[in-house]
Amino acid sequence: MPRNNYFQFKQFRIIQEKSAMKVGMDGVLIGAWTDVSNAERILDIGTGTGLIALMMAQKNSLAQIDAIEIDPEAFAEAVQNIQQSQWFERIHVELGLFQEFTQQTSRKYDLIVSNPPFFSNGIKAPLEIRAQARHSDSLPLEVLISGAANMLSEKGRIALVLAIECLPEIEELAVLNKLFISRLCRVKPNPLKPDFRILIELAWEECMIQEETLMIEFEKHHDYTPAYKELTREFYLKF
Repeated sequence: MPRNNYFQFKQFRIIQEKSAMKVGMDGVLIGAWTDVSNAERILDIGTGTGLIALMMAQKNSLAQIDAIEIDPEAFAEAVQNIQQSQWFERIHVELGLFQEFTQQTSRKYDLIVSNPPFFSNGIKAPLEIRAQARHSDSLPLEVLISGAANMLSEKGRIALVLAIECLPEIEELAVLNKLFISRLCRVKPNPLKPDFRILIELAWEECMIQEETLMIEFEKHHDYTPAYKELTREFYLKF
């Protein structure tokens, strides 16, 4: 995706001039894939520029949405993007640590969604803020899942986009927190490469897992598959 200082979607614009993490495929994937049905209150953890919160608002016309962000510059742009959208009255953004937020709120959420930091290994990005956004040091997966579980309503669900390597860990964390995998989508970039992301939904009740595979492109770059176009059609201008 081009690194402009803004990214234009069909129904909203994301200003991203100062935020460390720009609009990317991971955020769009989880925002488009997440089931928002029957969710009256939604929490977006690590909202960044507000992308996923805005996608949730577009998909669910009634939900009240809270979003939390640790980076002050991303927080400022999230506030700006939300205030300029048609859903500004339904989205509230807070600046701070997720760990502190879980201790301070008594709210229960029907849906908790996140594009969390999951690069726990490897060379960190040179800029500290970008590294913070990309690496799980500031929000380990076990802290995210346990904290989210404590804020989940009786019928609530957690939706995440993660690196494929995180699947064994998230399966173990689901068991530890008495959650069950209800949906799982393995994401493949193209026919020549292996799966590299998972979209996963966790819920309280055990059920038959809905499993699927999504391929983004055919062998040619920017030759998107019909499945990817259909998934993101309500958001991307080009589709």
